[in-house]
Amino acid sequence: MPALPLWFEIGTYAVLALILAFDLTLAFKRPHVPSTRESALWIAFYVVLALAFAGLMLWLGDAEHAGQFVAGWLTEYSLSIDNLFVFLLIMARFSVPRRYQQELLMIGIILALVFRGIFILLGSALIENFSWVFYIFGAFLVYTAIQQVRTGPHDEVERESRMLSWVRKRIAITDTFEGAKIRTTVDGRRVFTPVLMVLIALGTTDLVFALDSIPAIFGITRSPFIVFTANVFALMGLRQLYFLLGDLVDKLHYLKYGIAFILLFIGVKLVFHAMHANELPFINGGEAIEWAPEISTWTSLAVIVASMTVAVVASLVRMRVEARAEAKSGEHGERS
Repeated sequence: MPALPLWFEIGTYAVLALILAFDLTLAFKRPHVPSTRESALWIAFYVVLALAFAGLMLWLGDAEHAGQFVAGWLTEYSLSIDNLFVFLLIMARFSVPRRYQQELLMIGIILALVFRGIFILLGSALIENFSWVFYIFGAFLVYTAIQQVRTGPHDEVERESRMLSWVRKRIAITDTFEGAKIRTTVDGRRVFTPVLMVLIALGTTDLVFALDSIPAIFGITRSPFIVFTANVFALMGLRQLYFLLGDLVDKLHYLKYGIAFILLFIGVKLVFHAMHANELPFINGGEAIEWAPEISTWTSLAVIVASMTVAVVASLVRMRVEARAEAKSGEHGERS
């Protein structure tokens, strides 16, 4: 796969930094609850921007570059939507006023970018020097896929609760919000507001999801540039998506199964790749395992799109069936 022009990579980083800076400024300068129309327009803008970026990669690079970016972007986007489940529960648990939620969400998104950037650098270094790390990445994703089915966002929040209780016992924290301030003065004493707890919870969630998402996208591409840009494009618009979907996210019952299947598929793909490039002396004498298949980018893209489509459509069908059942139940209740 030929390298992309250096000016394109540098220009991409500069443009993405400007967009994120603008979004961050907007969130803090004008804290409000975005309307459905505003949220939808922003999300549409970011999706079109990502597809235009894929088009540029096709033009300046080749179809493989574009395909890897789209597959990686969709994978990270699906995992980011999964992230919203936990964000919703955190905001509800701490009773964060809705007009301040977008500021805190923006901080959470920035933390997610920082954590993912760190893991991208570490992952790239490991892959460059130790091909056997794909065995670990693959096994970890298979384990994560199983956990995705067995547990839910409530379990994640429950794990965070124990850590937050430990923090609350050691730091003076008020029970009420004072805007989006982290610290305030009570009876002449400087104390923290619940914003600190929310940020710790969001940061912990971001760290956990970064551990899942980076091995997943390295199963699609080994290019640090594509890995990072796919993550940035997946996280852009997440704040608006939070307000657009709202409680609907929690009703997409089968979404977690679609995400689990994607993680399982990429995990198996990584193990196959590790077998194909095997260097471990205790496996096949350190020789490559020739029968191990190499799964193409386009196969990965097809599986990702099909998995998310089936999961979302099945969830919407279930919502409609349940709505009809509730309507019939209501009619019977009125008659009796």
